[in-house]
Amino acid sequence: MKKTIIISAVALCFSILTVNAETDHPVVKNYDVEAFFKVNSFCVSIAKGDFETVKKLIDRGADVNAKSNGMTPAMYAAKFNRVEILNLLIAEGANLKARSDKKMTAADYAELHGAKDALAIIEQATAKKKKK
Repeated sequence: MKKTIIISAVALCFSILTVNAETDHPVVKNYDVEAFFKVNSFCVSIAKGDFETVKKLIDRGADVNAKSNGMTPAMYAAKFNRVEILNLLIAEGANLKARSDKKMTAADYAELHGAKDALAIIEQATAKKKKK
């Protein structure tokens, strides 16, 4: 008897809830969506580790110190531990002391993301510049 009453009460509650449920969905207007992060193709190639594309873009005049989404190409190379690309950027005159919009250097990004190889290259390059 108790089971029947409990089951009847649960069924009654369920039926009341479903009767009051709405089936109409509000109309959603189309909105224009704009990408928040705007990273240029040069920095995307660096992040992906595409050395050949990076080399071609530099040969065609890409600025090795131009910021994209607040970071320089050297910062992207350091962040993603792209050692070969980082060496190329340094050879092409990348400014390793430049600061991002978040006030971080390429060495800071390498350290933050655990890119030990990139951090070692940056420290070595900055030490050579200090000696000169």
